Parts: sequence; structure tokens; C-alpha cells
Amino acid sequence: MRSSSSKSKPLSGTVRAPGDKSISHRSMILGAMAEGTTQITGLLEGADILSTASVMQALGAVITKTGEGAYTVEGCGAAGLQTPDVDLDCGNAGTGVRLIMGACAGYNLRATFTGDASLSSRPMNRILDPLRDMGVTATAQEGGRLPVTLESDGSLTPLSYTPPIASAQVKSAVLLAAVNTNGITTVTEPIPTRDHTENMLRAFGVKVEVTKRNGADLIKLEGPVALESTRINVPGDPSSAAFPIVAALITPGSDIIVENVMMNPTRTGLFDCLTEMGGHVQADNFRKSGGEVIADIHVRYSKLSGITVPPERAASMIDEYPILAVAASVANGTTIMDDIGELRVKESDRITATADLLRQNGVQVEELENGLKVTGGIVSGGGLVKTYHDHRIAMSALILGCVADGPISIDDASMIATSFPTFFELMRGLGAEIREDEIS
Repeated sequence: MRSSSSKSKPLSGTVRAPGDKSISHRSMILGAMAEGTTQITGLLEGADILSTASVMQALGAVITKTGEGAYTVEGCGAAGLQTPDVDLDCGNAGTGVRLIMGACAGYNLRATFTGDASLSSRPMNRILDPLRDMGVTATAQEGGRLPVTLESDGSLTPLSYTPPIASAQVKSAVLLAAVNTNGITTVTEPIPTRDHTENMLRAFGVKVEVTKRNGADLIKLEGPVALESTRINVPGDPSSAAFPIVAALITPGSDIIVENVMMNPTRTGLFDCLTEMGGHVQADNFRKSGGEVIADIHVRYSKLSGITVPPERAASMIDEYPILAVAASVANGTTIMDDIGELRVKESDRITATADLLRQNGVQVEELENGLKVTGGIVSGGGLVKTYHDHRIAMSALILGCVADGPISIDDASMIATSFPTFFELMRGLGAEIREDEIS
């Protein structure tokens, strides 16, 4: 399914951010590991989350939908996750597959993980290497890619591990394995990453200790420990909220409110950048939901200026660089985003894909070895953007179309449902000229 967007009138209205993808994945996984029934509300019902739910059912959990975004998860508890009868198809869910591998490592089981073409091109050794160090046997395709077969006897060795790159997925996989490991496992993070796994483990009754040493975070978990079922109200996803927020910032005359946005400081790097660029991005009505701070964000059209993004901010906004590049396309001056090589192994090579989508639509952009340099100006539009089956590239291109002189089309919109199933409805409700009815 193709889609396109064209220059929009001022955006206005109040919308609610969809459930956070990271919290949604973790609620399903930890709920499946726990003893008793976990009740979840506000779940993101995107394709990635539904893939994770299906996999956890194959591993022995009983998951029931009780309403819109509402689910119960009857966990495996003391019986533990079980060897599945089928291969575990994780679809396009990179977070899902990596965290589930960590969860499975602590149990006596054998499982083969598969995924779609995009997920099968992504490296898994960053997860498998520390799990192997803990005692797991794992075989993968060339380059550490799916399918991956993981086998464990459930008797792991505690690990002291410093990930070679800042990665919440790696940290989370090790911590989930540590839940069923006899002894203290430590993960050292020189650059802190999102701490949703630590927060949610605590919600399930697990003691997770975080201390500082020489400027680094030391995260310690002593296992084995039994997870206790709980209630989870999933807060809104700041990565999804980024799209209407940037659209309003760059579309003249716009004034919107995005409600229910999670404001965890490990996830708000984009908002810091947009504010530094001169954007009116004002958060208020702070409260707590599901153990996380949330707020409503008021956004007005603003004249933006280019900035140099601090490299240390990358961990708090790694998924938001494509949409930041869209904002930079209309900013006065040059925006530099460097030391973000991690983007080359996302759903696509997001550095090249972002540069291509801007260049095809008349934006001055330079692709660096591990980053981008974007100089703002006129966005001519008129391009057909290759999305590489990457939902964030697809949505970023459509947001750019809201201010382009000519319509911008994308080759495929189907994967947007993996993270933001209500994207089209929400954006059109604000007044954006975005269409999804062109069939390729």
C-alpha cells in the first residue's frame, strides 16, 4: 500500500499518544514470566507487540484480550517458560526478539527464533554473546542473524558485563536472564540507556540496584527471584508522539496538544533538541502512570534554527533521528547529527535511508560516516521515497510532505502498523493532508 502527503493547513486539536512500545513489549514478557495474572491497560496494539504476545503464548503463557488495549497475562510462574512446539516468529519486532531471547535463557528449553525479511537482516550477536558467556548455546546464521536457535539447561553463570555499545536491549536481555541465574549479575553502562526494564522488574517485585562508579551506572540483580504479577497502565510512547509534535512545529499556524506522553529522561532527547532549536514544546500536567512520569505536551509552530546534537544524547533518542532530520530540513542553518552509527543496523540503515528521503525531496543533506548534516531551506517535494520496510522512515517522509511544495509519496505504508496503528487517523484528525488509499 502506497501513501502520500502534501502541504497542510495549520494543524490543531488535542490527541492522545498511543501506548509506549517499549513498555508494551516488557509488560507481555514479564507478565508471562510471573506467577499469577498480570492485568494490562493502554497496551499498544501494533503488529510488533502482537508478535511478542503470540510468542509468549507459544512459550506457555495464557494471554487474553479483555477490551481495547486491555489484556490479562496468566504467567508461567514456577513452571517456567516451556520449549515451544513451533518456531517463534517475531515478525518485525527487534526489541521483542532480543528481550525474549534473554528471558528464555534462564529456563530449561530449546527455541528457534525467526522473523520477517527486515528483522532477519539485523544482527543478534550483541545479545547472543553475553548470553553465551552465561552458559547458553546459540546458533545463528552468518553475521549472527535469524533464524537463531537458543538452547539452555536453565543453569546459568552470573555475569559482569559492559556492553560494547550503549544498548537498552542488550542490558535488558542480560537482566532478564539474570532473573533465573544463581548469583549477582552486573551490567555496567558508561552511557545510561532507557531504564524501562529496571523499572518494570521492580513493579514485578524484583530488587534492582543501580549505583554510580567512575561516572558509569552499575545495575545489579541477584537471582534467582520469582516475579509477582501486577497491574500495568502503559503510558504514551514519546517516539510515536514525536511525529505529530514535529508536524505541528514545522507547519505554519499549528497549535496542538499531545496527551499522555511518557517523560522518562532516558527517552526525551528529541524534546531537548527541538527546544534548543527554538521550538515551543511545553510539557505540563505531570503525573505518574505505570511507574513512569507522563505529561501533556503543548506544541506551537516555531521558527527553528540548526543545532549540533551532543553525541551523548543519542541513547535517549536513537529512534528519533529521522524525524529530527525532518525538523532540520526547514530550520535556519545546519543541524549536525554525528556518532549515531547504531542507526545503520535498525529496521533499515536509517542514516542512508534518511539522507535519501531528504535528498529526493530537495533538501540539502550530507551523509557522514556515522551521521548526517542537514541544511534547512526549501523542501521541493515530489519524491517517491523508498522506505526499506522501515516504519519510522515511512512516517518521517509523510510528515515532511506536510510542508513540501510538492506531494511526497512512499512506496509502502503497511509497516506503520508495527508501532503506530492509528497514525493516519490521528494525523488527519489534526488536519494533515496524508492519504493511505493508493494501492501499488
